[in-house]
Amino acid sequence: MMSDVTSGDDAASRAPSDIRVLIADDEALIRAGFTVLVNSAPGITVVGEASDGVQAVRQARALRPDVVLMDIRMPVMGGLEATKVILDDSAQDPPPRILVVTTFDEDEHVFAALRGGASGFVLKDTPPEKLLDAIRVVAEGEALLAPTVTRRLIAAFARQPHPAAQPAQDALAQLTERELDVLRQVAAGKSNPEIADALYLSVATVKTHISRLLDKLGCRDRAQLVVVAYETGAVIPGQR
Repeated sequence: MMSDVTSGDDAASRAPSDIRVLIADDEALIRAGFTVLVNSAPGITVVGEASDGVQAVRQARALRPDVVLMDIRMPVMGGLEATKVILDDSAQDPPPRILVVTTFDEDEHVFAALRGGASGFVLKDTPPEKLLDAIRVVAEGEALLAPTVTRRLIAAFARQPHPAAQPAQDALAQLTERELDVLRQVAAGKSNPEIADALYLSVATVKTHISRLLDKLGCRDRAQLVVVAYETGAVIPGQR
């Protein structure tokens, strides 16, 4: 087992504006590969590694990363529990963004991660440049919801009952028709420009609607908006 130490360049050599990344994965080769890749990209730096969820929580507290690249299946404490602990316990403002690393056979686990506050997910076979893009996207406060993967997750999610929380249902009733329209577009994995085109709105107006949705529904980001949309029945899988 690896020791609970930081990796990458010395802190003094890192640019203050670099996106700080913590890599949590129980496979040493994957951690090493991700570390080399991330450190090769301008503006992104690996500040630590963890081989299990407990180490991930400890490192997140100590290193205050901007993004945690989180594996789901790890010993001692899994990625789902570690995600919840990190976000619930974080004194960091804003808290670190959790980018879940997954495979297609872990669909239901990804939905659990999104409910727990993860900002998105990438597949383990994601091309290197896409992984770096994903890190940048979540570091900027957006959610990473690739439409092709989102559809697969929605299908798995729809097969199991997930009762909506009453507060979310009550908040949903307070949304305007236009806000519901935007919520449905977000749930389909659409970007702000795509939503603007679909609803004949400006991108600035779309951003305003999304900000209001986040506030009214008590969501951290777009990923949680997607979960709420399906849990409350605002969007029904299979319906256009």
